[in-house]
Amino acid sequence: MSKSRNIIFSLMASLLVSAAFGASEEKLDHDNSILSVFLQPSISFISFTEREYFQNAIDTIYYGFKENAVNSAESLNVAKQDFQKVNFCFPVTAGIQWQIMEDHFLSAGIGFIYDNESVVLTDRKSSTHSYEYTLQGIPFYLEYRFALPKNFITLSSGGLFSLSVRWYWVLPGTEIYTTWGKLDAETPLFGAGFGVSIGYLFASWKNFKLYGDIGFNSISVKSNKKFSDIVPNGPEEKASWNLGGLQLQIRGSFGLWNKPKPKDDDDDDDDEKKPKVKIIDDTKKDSVNVATDSAKVADSTNVIVDSAKVATDSAKVDSTIADTTVTDSLKASQDTVKVDLNGDAAKEPEPAPTNAPAEKNTPTAPAEEIKSKGD
Repeated sequence: MSKSRNIIFSLMASLLVSAAFGASEEKLDHDNSILSVFLQPSISFISFTEREYFQNAIDTIYYGFKENAVNSAESLNVAKQDFQKVNFCFPVTAGIQWQIMEDHFLSAGIGFIYDNESVVLTDRKSSTHSYEYTLQGIPFYLEYRFALPKNFITLSSGGLFSLSVRWYWVLPGTEIYTTWGKLDAETPLFGAGFGVSIGYLFASWKNFKLYGDIGFNSISVKSNKKFSDIVPNGPEEKASWNLGGLQLQIRGSFGLWNKPKPKDDDDDDDDEKKPKVKIIDDTKKDSVNVATDSAKVADSTNVIVDSAKVATDSAKVDSTIADTTVTDSLKASQDTVKVDLNGDAAKEPEPAPTNAPAEKNTPTAPAEEIKSKGD
């Protein structure tokens, strides 16, 4: 029995350790389940100090076998096993959990505690005798669990820490039964004890969550019977014992009703798609902006070219007008000179065209001077 218990203990311890070190790399900020059910296996070290009554009974029986031996050979046949000095077992709890507000949970659960301790004694005739006692408990509890703030306690790559408090009641079926008798526990209306634990949400797969908890509980149990009714030489007062102690537990919960998934908690595929869409949009915007700027530059270039053409055409027109004016002025002067030389009456020169520049007008010589030179 002790070997199988050690194997089970080793398996549970390995599971707890691997769970603690195998936490998901994904950061788990919240439990999004509104209503969920859970199953919670655990390892419990029971604070059952009354085990000494049963050990004393075994020692008494052993010494009685020794005294009954008639010779050394029979005395050597007498042997005994001792009860273990630590009571540990593997309680299982199931329940339902409701998230009343973000990171605040109310739970109701019912568990089953079973711890069987047995020993074998050999008498002087090599006959074996088995003795045992069993602690059995059916606790019911209400639990309030709340998440600790991230800036208070967290891990860089881990998830959610939470603190929970519980209040216990014991249901019928909570008892101690032994080789010599049985004790039924009372079921007080106002409860039998309390519990506290700290938990860590270390893994999540869709609606399934895994918590690792460590804590302590105290479940005080009383009976109307005495320990002397179930163990030789036991105390004569009413029996009382404790089914609580240090506990290591793993809680697996499954969300039946869950809050909508936040946008920040979308799948990696969605997260990868969002930047791509943004990049495409930004590229389009940049292309439109570049096209607009290019159009603006092209328009500006066209305006400048058109302005240059207009300026060039204006210069050509001004040059043509100036050349025409000068040519007309020169022709007019020549005609005047010819008239004077032919002895025609002196005429005043025709005025120059109004559009000719002032500085280009050539003064006409007096008629007298022209005639004298011709004579």
